Amino acid sequence: MFGLWRTFNSVVFYLSLAVGLGGLVGNGLVLWHLGLHIKKGPFSVYILHLAAADFLFLACQVGFSVVQAALGAQDTLYFAVAFTGFSVGLWLLAAFSAERCLSAVFPSGCQRCRPRHTAGVVCGLVWALSPPAVLLTGNACGLLRSSARPLTCLRYHSASVVWLLSLVCAACVAGLVLFVWVACCSQRQRPKFYGIVLGSVLLLLFCGLPFVLYWSLRPLLNLLLPVFPPLAAFLACVHSSSRPLIYFTVGRQPGRREPLRAVLQRALGEEAALGAASLPMGLM
Repeated sequence: MFGLWRTFNSVVFYLSLAVGLGGLVGNGLVLWHLGLHIKKGPFSVYILHLAAADFLFLACQVGFSVVQAALGAQDTLYFAVAFTGFSVGLWLLAAFSAERCLSAVFPSGCQRCRPRHTAGVVCGLVWALSPPAVLLTGNACGLLRSSARPLTCLRYHSASVVWLLSLVCAACVAGLVLFVWVACCSQRQRPKFYGIVLGSVLLLLFCGLPFVLYWSLRPLLNLLLPVFPPLAAFLACVHSSSRPLIYFTVGRQPGRREPLRAVLQRALGEEAALGAASLPMGLM
């Protein structure tokens, strides 16, 4: 029995490591091309910051996994720090999905009311607020130090679970509304970012949500379902590593071999033009 469990842990560990390394390469390429070579629009700013958050999470996950394997022990500090990058990505995905949905359903309202640097301001606030929210909770619950404060932990952890699940719901509702609107109500041609939003939301539901549940119920899951933590970490690596594949799938043209930059330009650069066109003339 113990031999089977050890084999399972080893398989999941090496799968997570392989997926994480592949995701680091993919998100690194997105950061390189989108950050330096592709003209960015309001919505592609979210993609750039999403790639940075995914890269941060995967780097922490891969690095800490290697350290744990070398030392032969686990440290809850690693989980809290890695989850910080994951939570930033969750915030950004919810904001991106909601804003993309609103711009599709209420295009004229967004043209009049949306300031030019909304995406940059939102991303800056996410990077400033999300890490303290996770780390304060982790500190109160004993993830960053040996002693925990039960009452403070209960308050902080309850608040973090509520806002994390709210972000998941916001992203899913925005994706569902966008799907219904584009499929049934809109007369325009389906934009490429439509596929990116829906693909990201589906990844969140099937691969990202288990990691959120593990953060929410970690002591209980460690005790009652010890198979869940390594699987949740593996699925979280799949979640953060698969987004570049979505961009490539959306941007590629069947039957043609093109440089990666051209594929990303088609998938992400189109939105730069669309986003710029949606801004009021006085803000361009």
